[in-house]
Amino acid sequence: MKDLFSIKNKVAVITGASGVLGGSLAKSFIEAGAKVVALGRNQETLDARVKELTDLGGEALAVEANVMDIESLEAAAEKIKEKYGSIDILLNIAGGNIPAATLSPEQSFFDMDMKGWTEVTDLNINGTVYPSYVFGKIMAEQGSGNIINISSMAAYSAITRVAGYSAAKSAITNFTQWLASDLALKFGDKIRVNAVAPGFFIGDQNRAILLNPDGSLTERSKKVMAKTPMQRFGEVEELNGVVQFLCSDAASFITGALIPVDGGFSAFSGV
Repeated sequence: MKDLFSIKNKVAVITGASGVLGGSLAKSFIEAGAKVVALGRNQETLDARVKELTDLGGEALAVEANVMDIESLEAAAEKIKEKYGSIDILLNIAGGNIPAATLSPEQSFFDMDMKGWTEVTDLNINGTVYPSYVFGKIMAEQGSGNIINISSMAAYSAITRVAGYSAAKSAITNFTQWLASDLALKFGDKIRVNAVAPGFFIGDQNRAILLNPDGSLTERSKKVMAKTPMQRFGEVEELNGVVQFLCSDAASFITGALIPVDGGFSAFSGV
């Protein structure tokens, strides 16, 4: 049973590896025996992350690349193949909301900064599609692999103030289903694509929206708690297990799935 859930010696490319979520997953994968390739735009930050990972006793590689640039990703893919020979797992973690695409409580859709809209949708859609295009092709050629995307509670139902982010994450859910179907039909059952939909976690991008300076709940986060049966925010480490499961043989018949990790938020009507 233990071997069924193993990802030992798998080569895992993690975009956004220098961030909080990407870093947590990278550490989790290292502890599980995977070889981690940290992908990002800042070599210095990546090197610091890789040092953290190797200090844990694992094998890690920093590769500078821009998820919005296919040529950059292709160059990164060649470096990784030269080092390891294969790519078994792609975690598309790069993404997130941006201030320019977030409406204030007093604003309506017609106050939206459309440059911000374009930036957030481009980052969250193409920032997942482009790496999937480059690294997924390698998986198709070798006949096996796993891709994990990050969706959101915003893909289930409307969440105020974050229209661009919501639209992008809804697109990621659909793209996950589409790509999972296409790869399985054309390249076999050893290539799987799934997505995880985090509930509400406190991070740098949403801290000011969910917590007051004194650490108390904002009006927005009180609404979140009212619809979260577990009555708390998630801890970033609570995403690690489901991602590892989806990348293991224990999930060998799971593809095109969207799995919420949300304390019951998506299941509860609020009544």
